[in-house]
Amino acid sequence: MRVALLNDTSAEDFSEQLLTIVNGQVPVDESSGLISFPNNFCNFVSSKDELINNVFKDIICNYKNNEWLSERAILAAKNKDVDDLNYIIQNKIIETMHSFKSIDCVTNEDEATNYPIEFLNSLDVPGLPLHNLRLKVGSVVIMLRNINQPKLCNGTRLVVRNTTMMELMNNVITRRY
Repeated sequence: MRVALLNDTSAEDFSEQLLTIVNGQVPVDESSGLISFPNNFCNFVSSKDELINNVFKDIICNYKNNEWLSERAILAAKNKDVDDLNYIIQNKIIETMHSFKSIDCVTNEDEATNYPIEFLNSLDVPGLPLHNLRLKVGSVVIMLRNINQPKLCNGTRLVVRNTTMMELMNNVITRRY
């Protein structure tokens, strides 16, 4: 859809290359069983730091620029990789880190031995934030669930601001309209 709207020929080429991979039309190396990417498919990097520097170059200067941020994203297959990348990127932003911890107790005291606090804090459930959510002003967040639905949709990308748009408080992150 974005390819059609932007009329970007390089994005159109990339889209077609992705479709050939999905449709199984890419040659497979018989000895290794791996597919061979075309030379112009993407830019390969050797480390997470190199990836971050390529995607979020000059983040220190641009993290408050919504248009600049909206053009960048890193996708990862595992939550652990996402968490590691987010931590590294946030450490580049020169702001105060705010920590939001989940409630880590059971409602029935008899069940406390079955669900130790360490176990509850270690859970990394898809679609839920980590036990210790760390945010800075300038951090990009995804809205998981919106109680006031007519205003924003679930999955909307937002930027944490300490202005009238978003405010970090001790236990709550609010969006002001």
